Amino acid sequence: MQIVTDTGMDMYLPPELMPEIPIRIVPHTITLDGKSYRSGVDVQPDELQKMLMATSGFPITSTPSAGDFAEMYRKLAVADRKILSIQMSSGLSGTYNAARLGAEMTSEANVTVVDTKTLCAALGWQVAAAGRALKAGWSLEKVVTLIHRIGDATESIYTLDELKYLIHGGRISHMKGLLASLLKIRPLIGVEKVGGTYSQLGMARTFEKALHGLVDNMLKHHKAGSALRVQVLHSYNQPGVEALRDLISPIFKCTWMPIHYMSPALAAHTGPSMVGVAFAAADIFEGLP
Repeated sequence: MQIVTDTGMDMYLPPELMPEIPIRIVPHTITLDGKSYRSGVDVQPDELQKMLMATSGFPITSTPSAGDFAEMYRKLAVADRKILSIQMSSGLSGTYNAARLGAEMTSEANVTVVDTKTLCAALGWQVAAAGRALKAGWSLEKVVTLIHRIGDATESIYTLDELKYLIHGGRISHMKGLLASLLKIRPLIGVEKVGGTYSQLGMARTFEKALHGLVDNMLKHHKAGSALRVQVLHSYNQPGVEALRDLISPIFKCTWMPIHYMSPALAAHTGPSMVGVAFAAADIFEGLP
């Protein structure tokens, strides 16, 4: 069985946790100043943020089409018609529906499409675990259960120092976002698990306090001293992500995943200031292949 996903995913893991089967990625498209780029193909995370800082324009992102997914499924079906397509949250993107329609268009493939109700590092953890489990011979049903188990156990939260990209992209209410921007309020944003949409978890008057707010939110899910898998990510804010890691490190027993940029398709909506963290109880991953 082969795995397909999309560029709502970030999968930066230690080599020993990377799957030994290829992961096929159908990219989102980012359009900026009249030119279009495939996320992770034509433009890399740092390149996009440098472009954003050099222009007064705003990016527009487009989901892959059903035809894009059908094309991928047809190519893969030549080697193996069984395909597991693991997509970012349907509550945040039309990608899941495009993948589902693409599967319906591809009679030569047997495609199972999963809506993870999440994105970014949390999605990467699910995709990597699924790849390793398939390599180990797990059944499709058991792998899908594993994907949902990791998703249910994992939280993703982030903050940022400027809101103009979120406001322009419609990712937060324009009026509330504009007011927050005028007041220099930094939101704490998570991904709720029922609809897989963004939810506001709090706010802070400074970026430093917002970073402390992220840690406070972690403590609402896990008590101090808990053993966690943790990954901090950023759009183009290395000082911010290092400061967040320094705040988290003394409080929890962390198994750290590599610090890395988030996907250009996601970072286009945040601009360069975003810092975030994905975390889950470490024992969720015990016994996995």
